[in-house]
Amino acid sequence: MSAIFNFQSLLTVILLLICTCAYIRALAPSLLDKNKTGILGIFWKCARIGERKSPWVACCCVVMAFSILFVQ
Repeated sequence: MSAIFNFQSLLTVILLLICTCAYIRALAPSLLDKNKTGILGIFWKCARIGERKSPWVACCCVVMAFSILFVQ
């Protein structure tokens, strides 16, 4: 089944996108900072969410990992 139609898979993809963008911005900030608008601005926005809401994102990642490992 596609990640678009499965809600848990969609949440996993979004969390991985946020974490990946925040990590890339920590390593090479100029890569994401030059694309603040347009379609590539989504990655910049995900990086900002990952930086500013990092305790919440980390908590969501732990909950998602627990549900994938033990619930399914």
